[in-house]
Amino acid sequence: MGGSSVLNYMIYTRGHKKDYDGWAEAGNVGWNADEVFKYFLKSENANITLRDYGFHQEGGYLSISESLYKSRLAKSFVQSGYELGYPVRDLNGKNQIGFNFHQLTMKNGLRHSTNVAFLHPIRKRKNLYIKKKSHVTRILFDTTGRRAIGVEYYRGNKKYRVFARKEVIISAGAINSPQLLMLSGIGPKDHLISKGIDVLRDLHVGRNLMDHVALGGLTFIVNDTSSIKTQRVLENPNNLHDFLKYHSGPISIPGGTEALAFFDLNRPNDVDGHADLELLFINGAVSSDETLKKSFGINDNVYNSVFKNTEQKNTYMIFPMIMRPKSKGWIELKDRNPFRYPAIYPNYFSDERDLDVIVAGVRKSEQLSQTDAMKRIDAKLWNEPIPGCEHNQFDSDDYWKCAARHLTFTIYHLAGTCKMGPLGDPTAVVDPRLRVHGLKGLRVIDASIMPVIISAHTNAPTIMIAEKGSDLIKEDWGIII
Repeated sequence: MGGSSVLNYMIYTRGHKKDYDGWAEAGNVGWNADEVFKYFLKSENANITLRDYGFHQEGGYLSISESLYKSRLAKSFVQSGYELGYPVRDLNGKNQIGFNFHQLTMKNGLRHSTNVAFLHPIRKRKNLYIKKKSHVTRILFDTTGRRAIGVEYYRGNKKYRVFARKEVIISAGAINSPQLLMLSGIGPKDHLISKGIDVLRDLHVGRNLMDHVALGGLTFIVNDTSSIKTQRVLENPNNLHDFLKYHSGPISIPGGTEALAFFDLNRPNDVDGHADLELLFINGAVSSDETLKKSFGINDNVYNSVFKNTEQKNTYMIFPMIMRPKSKGWIELKDRNPFRYPAIYPNYFSDERDLDVIVAGVRKSEQLSQTDAMKRIDAKLWNEPIPGCEHNQFDSDDYWKCAARHLTFTIYHLAGTCKMGPLGDPTAVVDPRLRVHGLKGLRVIDASIMPVIISAHTNAPTIMIAEKGSDLIKEDWGIII
């Protein structure tokens, strides 16, 4: 329960006001920065030290806090940004360009998923019923084919149908929401016909796929033993004691990532800059935990060539991440089987301008390594080349572009596949009230409705979309809010 919030890195960033003003300027009435701001505040129960006045609230369902433990490496990273002239600031405040430790969906040093935050407090409500271990396979429509009336689902090998008195709401995420719509006859006409599916509505479902993609494996060697290595962390009994008793210590670091920085490469001196690059600081390397090699999809040849010799070293990584990607992909059905995963075509770097952002991120990371803060820990770039890129001179722009194509890291911020847009937008799937165009009784409320991905991690904006979506439903059914 809780979707991606039960396994993400819990990073809480909202994005820039220009993200949401851009949505509104495209015809999405009600979605400008001022109008969505209250929905970020509505959820929030903030417990953070550095905060801009008026940008946070206490008392909401969702706990936002900082990690109780900050390593020397992470402190050096934040200090290095300050040395280069970047502010250390509330990254969810008035301005976003700068450095800081993460704000996180954590409570008392533990993960605060949307399940724990929103469902646990209301689990005894009589109007809440949850059916687990169930797989929805199709949306049901009335005889006109214009109104959604329920869904069909399987639990085990048995098929069931459940009917809605008012609406069907799809919140299956940027992959499964478009999959379910297409299985139900809502999607690109030619694609559905090719899969033998009757077409109810010809809409751009599954298109407009966006993600925040990064160069993986950018590693720096240091002389500081606060570098995370799973075995070393677990062998120290004080670490286990600190976590079990105080929910602190290195075990409490969310996925090894501790801090980040936002940059506007086109307007580097603009205090109100709109980030197109993020540097995500990771304490440790691919070799720091035996599961990372598999998690990142790194084969033995690449691992042994590039990362194996870092196993006995102290390290940190930086992920240079594209925040406003130009490249877009798509999702399609492989066939009519609802239990088969859809085909995902991320189409990363199809627009080569995205590679320029990656290279700029590498250069920023190298600049940081030359600051006094990083020299004190003797930070040095690990210079083993990626197999397949040896024909380029190491550390040249062309080398890093090649490396990004060979070792591409998704940050799992998939969005946009059920694009929100006004009537008349031929690429839109839902209207600004999140209703599927041309149909009644059917909404989509999740990250798939983003018309353009925001310049932030998608955790907080998706929760905001859910908060606003719930108010849209209440308004449309005459409930005073």
